[in-house]
Amino acid sequence: MISLLTLALHGALISVSLGLLFCCVRLLLGPSAQDRVLALDTLWMCAMLLCLLLGIRYGSMVYFEAALLIALLGFVSTIALAKFLMRGEIIE
Repeated sequence: MISLLTLALHGALISVSLGLLFCCVRLLLGPSAQDRVLALDTLWMCAMLLCLLLGIRYGSMVYFEAALLIALLGFVSTIALAKFLMRGEIIE
């Protein structure tokens, strides 16, 4: 018999994988740079969530550390891209 946690994890993994796929499509086909930045921002959030779900599923702390790294790098890259789109330069 499948436990409720296993069933919920499988459903969440499928949903996050679909979210990653849709973000990749928007990243490639986005009509403007702002759409692509938003897709990239959502993409790193989905990747972080995927690492967290895999960490819960396999019970390994490595996935949680990878999710923390993805969150830190994703936040910094989003700020840098937004600053570049607003001003045209990153470092003042």
